[in-house]
Amino acid sequence: MCRAIVAALVAAVLSAPQVWGSSQPPLERDRPPPGPPTLADAQSLFYNSRYEACATLTLTLVASDTDDLTRVELRTSALLFQLKRLLEGPPGRLEKDKPQKGQPEKDRQATLRNCATCPDLIAQFLTDFRRGRDLARARLQANPADEPALFFLGKLDLNYVWLQLGPLRKRTGWDEYWEARKSLDAVLKANPRHVRARVARAWIDYIVDTRMPWGTEWLLGGGDRKQALKDVRAAAAMESDFFTHTEAEFALWDMQVRERDMARAIEVAQRLAHDFPGNPELAAFLETRVAESAR
Repeated sequence: MCRAIVAALVAAVLSAPQVWGSSQPPLERDRPPPGPPTLADAQSLFYNSRYEACATLTLTLVASDTDDLTRVELRTSALLFQLKRLLEGPPGRLEKDKPQKGQPEKDRQATLRNCATCPDLIAQFLTDFRRGRDLARARLQANPADEPALFFLGKLDLNYVWLQLGPLRKRTGWDEYWEARKSLDAVLKANPRHVRARVARAWIDYIVDTRMPWGTEWLLGGGDRKQALKDVRAAAAMESDFFTHTEAEFALWDMQVRERDMARAIEVAQRLAHDFPGNPELAAFLETRVAESAR
């Protein structure tokens, strides 16, 4: 029963875009500037939904950096969204409260079997996930209060859960879910202003509260929809680097759409589209809202 509930949780999360430098956005966000590639270049590609290019670029950054938890987490996120796009198609419209009904299970399995590139992408994901998890755990063994290691262990675990129970439709990842929740709670207990941990933890609370059948939320540790929205709004208002702020803004936009707060959602989407003009989900959302306003 617990595994089925976790599967429902992750399917709900994956029904909408997820969202995961300097204080100013890099120029020419869709095309990295000349010179050696940087983490900011890869992040720009990710937030413009260019996941394959992001994963490829991030791989070169991982290979050149010994302390690469940030890059491993970004790369696994990019690989996850590549697989989601291949196996589930383009994301549904954000303004729908409920996830779109998917294909029958046998069709999903056939899609996976017929995906020529999926086995390699899955293998790459698992390799990077295990390497990042092992690095985070090793750092925590040496220092249990290592805040970055705690955060990245939780975030990598969540990426693993989302892959298994989302695109791959495997009912596994229960241990990783609880490890992620425990790690994020530890980060926020020590540092309530950790923006990325606050956003990730808020999503867990929001989805558990809004998607789980009544009376079963306690099996996932409980959730609080209103508090989650407050936490994400507060995270977006906190001082942080550009891409951390971007992640919080994407989460705020998504939750506002789910809450049917379209006026504020449009404001956030316009800000994001200014910085990420190549993102097709933002463009489609704004085009739809403008067309509806004109009618």
